[in-house]
Amino acid sequence: MVGEMTPVSVVVPCRNERRYIEDFLRGVVAQEAEDISLEILVADGMSEDGTREIVREWTARDGRIILIDNTVRIVSTGLNAAIAVSRGAVIVRMDVHTDYAPDYLKQCVAVLKQTGTDNVGGPWRATGHGFLQEAIALAFQSPFSSGGAGSHRVDYEGPVDSVYLGCWRREVFERFGMFDEELVRNQDDEHNLRIVRGGGRLWQSPRIRSSYHPRDSLPSLFAQYAQYGYWKVRVIQKHRLPASLRHVVPGVFSAVLLLSLAMAPFSRVAAVVLGAAAGGYVIANLVASVATCARRAHWRFLPLMPAVLAAFHFGYGYGFLRGAWDFLVRRRGSDGFSRLTRG
Repeated sequence: MVGEMTPVSVVVPCRNERRYIEDFLRGVVAQEAEDISLEILVADGMSEDGTREIVREWTARDGRIILIDNTVRIVSTGLNAAIAVSRGAVIVRMDVHTDYAPDYLKQCVAVLKQTGTDNVGGPWRATGHGFLQEAIALAFQSPFSSGGAGSHRVDYEGPVDSVYLGCWRREVFERFGMFDEELVRNQDDEHNLRIVRGGGRLWQSPRIRSSYHPRDSLPSLFAQYAQYGYWKVRVIQKHRLPASLRHVVPGVFSAVLLLSLAMAPFSRVAAVVLGAAAGGYVIANLVASVATCARRAHWRFLPLMPAVLAAFHFGYGYGFLRGAWDFLVRRRGSDGFSRLTRG
């Protein structure tokens, strides 16, 4: 029926986002929504920096905005709490640290209807402010940092194994379940894996435009990817198989380096393996750094690029090994979170 309104629920997990929440809400309420009946559910992880007060001010001004308490304070529980009270036929996840095109919601709904798939999203496009964050954003789009993930290809349209953020029909959660509340990270990847292995389909379209702001320091980037690597082990353990080979390569490579380094003083074979692995990585990293900077002639980032790419790889690899030790060797459950898993 022409002109029929689509009820859309935007779900937004957040915690301590005073610097960003107001600009985010301003952008969401300004979305092109002539064919959309919109509600915005902010699942706040009991913020202590004034975020909750800002959201309450917005709820008083705009009845479409609803504040939800997320007492467990992790993304998966926040998403589930918001979805549970939402009313929309279509659920769209949005992130406070992302900027959105004015027609973002409109295109999400259009692509979902046109493709008939179970989850749609746009490419995971990164932008930065300041020298280091710009360098990290440039590296973020490199196949060398992402393992060739389709979600990092900004011009790709077609089926993928995971999408950035997501837009679902409500019945998808009835068919495949809600987000796994054990997972501090990777809850979206695990949910997408459940959809694909359950016979569902994911679709990426460059018509759905947004820009993600990555971490702005090498230590925070390393820590972020350590968390991704750590929780990826739990996802693999749960499903007994990785969604893609790229999910295990950094962990396996890090293990080879550490084992050969430990054995090198006692074994010539280990010393040769160590030299070949380390040397091969250095060469590959340098080649990828040049290729990444050459793509847009951003040569000023070249001196920093090898360290940025290494932070992606070895952060993930370190986290993966920690996860393998905790989940596979020590058989720790979700009550055994180390400091690595939070933040």
